Amino acid sequence: MASNTSKTARASVRAGQSTGGALSVLGEYKYLIPLANGRFAYVRNLTNGKTAHLKTDSDAFVEEIRILAAAGHGAKIRAELTALDEASPSDGWGSTEKRLVDAGVFEG
Repeated sequence: MASNTSKTARASVRAGQSTGGALSVLGEYKYLIPLANGRFAYVRNLTNGKTAHLKTDSDAFVEEIRILAAAGHGAKIRAELTALDEASPSDGWGSTEKRLVDAGVFEG
């Protein structure tokens, strides 16, 4: 992580990692670290090594996921969204995924 990242941001990312949010059994990174009951998320962009803190209903979130999907990570991100929705149905991850699908993020 960049040295100018806040302590809170670093702690949130570490918390996501320690709860199984960072690595799966296969050693693949998670792309989404949920925050504030699904209103925000850290989006880990493995193509450029940066982690963005984005509001899940923002255009920036859609574009970040579009970049990852175009790089071939779309299926994994959709699987993460499904898992997040199953784990926390009240957080709105199903509607977040629907909005991404409606925006054509996973097409192509």
